[in-house]
Amino acid sequence: MVKSREPFISLALYHAFKWSVVSPMLHAYFRGQIHGEENVPQSGPLVVVSNHASYFDPPIVSNCVRRPVAYMAKEELFEIPVLAQAIKLYGAYPVSRGNADRTTIRAALEYLENNWAVGVFLQGTRTPDGKITDPKRGAALLAAKAKAPLLPVSLWGSERILEKGSKIPRAVPLTIRIGQLIDAPSSTNKEELEAITQKCATAINDMHDLGR
Repeated sequence: MVKSREPFISLALYHAFKWSVVSPMLHAYFRGQIHGEENVPQSGPLVVVSNHASYFDPPIVSNCVRRPVAYMAKEELFEIPVLAQAIKLYGAYPVSRGNADRTTIRAALEYLENNWAVGVFLQGTRTPDGKITDPKRGAALLAAKAKAPLLPVSLWGSERILEKGSKIPRAVPLTIRIGQLIDAPSSTNKEELEAITQKCATAINDMHDLGR
């Protein structure tokens, strides 16, 4: 039977981390501004697509959409006993570098089948200025297979949180904008996936261009 919500232990861990660490940092330290929270469905499967410029992006996105978002994590992290249990409960799923595509899709679909929100960075990696220039079709493929809508999210300013060689986050202002839902592709046809992917990229870049 498919679960209607995330497991209780995952929700408990999510809220504890959110209210004790992420939310205070976002609002007090980074002076975060959040727009479009009303666009987020609070139940059912959801593919959250965003730009990516910082290691801080996953918890920031999860905090702003007001529900846990499962992100992939490097397989090596799951070999550390205490850390493995913590990130697994929080919603991370392992991905091996040599088998990333197949592993990612299988794990993400399992979360979507259990009505989680799954986060996907549309370009697949960090970009220096937060702009999306080469979006990948993975998010659209997930949405098509799970029949889940896509939610575009733009993070502005996160590329400046950590300077090269620094381990201390800078108190830079952040702005997060959440766009309108985009319907899932009706098929896994390459052309349709590409069209939806470009639609997501345009929505995110347009919000990013609004700046602070």
